[in-house]
This record gives sequence, structure tokens and C-alpha cells, in this order.
Amino acid sequence: MNKTIFEKSAEMGEELAEYFTLGLYDDSKRIITSGVACSMSLEHWTATLTMLELGLLPSAAVVHRSQFEALLRSVWLLYAASEEQLNKLSEKLTLVTEQGAKNLPQTADMMTALSKTGPVEAYAALNRFKENSWKALNSYAHAGIHPLSRHAEGYPVQLIADLVRNANGLAVMAAMQAVVLSGDQPLQKEVLGVASRHLDCMPPPL
Repeated sequence: MNKTIFEKSAEMGEELAEYFTLGLYDDSKRIITSGVACSMSLEHWTATLTMLELGLLPSAAVVHRSQFEALLRSVWLLYAASEEQLNKLSEKLTLVTEQGAKNLPQTADMMTALSKTGPVEAYAALNRFKENSWKALNSYAHAGIHPLSRHAEGYPVQLIADLVRNANGLAVMAAMQAVVLSGDQPLQKEVLGVASRHLDCMPPPL
């Protein structure tokens, strides 16, 4: 029996799970806060796939956007955030700290910072996703033409499959980030090996 793309994704998820439970290299504020954002991206991945399987594509697309943003935030926190910015995101949540965090860099600013100080491979992968998907995902987040049209006309099977594959691609990137945060960078080759064994539920290669 042929497996669905959701079943294939679940199998890949089982293999990736061990990399998300490696633990952190140290208990520094930067590592811990980046790790929380990375974990949040993983949670958004699970939610995206669940909603897609239930046929809730517009809602899944909104969470998929958040999946990307959480991953980007994790990488930015590790490589590009200033100490002041890091402190704003790592303080206990209060009305005062909430107000102080309102002027933190948004997506475009974080991407610009990473282009200067982040790993070339991580920046390239994040930028590729942003260039290909960001406009459409923003449309879903703000009830634009994409969700209004699809919600009225129905969701093509290919669109659902593409969203699953893109979400899985971000999950692999998050697993790579989790490996970096564990301090065991050589394990990144193993993560890439997992992706290579599940190409039929991953984004197409460039």
C-alpha cells in the first residue's frame, strides 16, 4: 500500500526526534533562548502538518509562517542578536518587559543581520525559503487574496503537498540548529542523511 505524504512525514519525524532532544551545549542565556525558539519552531511544524491533514490549509499556512519565524529567531539569537536584544527576549514576561520587546528586529532586519554575521549555509537556506514563500504566507496571515481565493474555490492537492514538503524542509533546518545548540556539530551530517532518505516528502532540490 502506498503511504501518504503525512505517513512519510511522520516516519521522518521519528528519525529527527532524537536531534531535538540532544540537550544544550551550556546554560548561557543566548543558548537557552535560541533553544526555546528552535523548540517552538518544532511545535509549529507538528501543528502545521496536523492542520493540513485535517484540511485546514489557511490556518496551517499561518502556523507555517510562524514555524519559519521561530526558526529564524533562533538562528538570529544565536549569531546576530546584541546583548541588549537578547536580554529583552530572555527576561521574565511582565507588562514592562513586553513593552520593551516591541522594538525588536522583524523578519527583514534579522535576515539582514544574519547575512553579515550568520553561517552562510543557514542564511542561504532561510533566504531561499523567504524568497519563495513569504509573500504567499503573509497573504494567508492577513486574509489576503491567497486564502480568500483558496477558501472559496477549494485546495488543490498539490498545494497541500507543497506545504507539507516546505514544513518538513524547515523542520530539517531546525534539527540542524538543534545540533548546533547541542555543541555536537558533526551530527549535522546525520540530519542531512535523514533528509536524503525521505526526499519524497521534502522540497525539491535546487
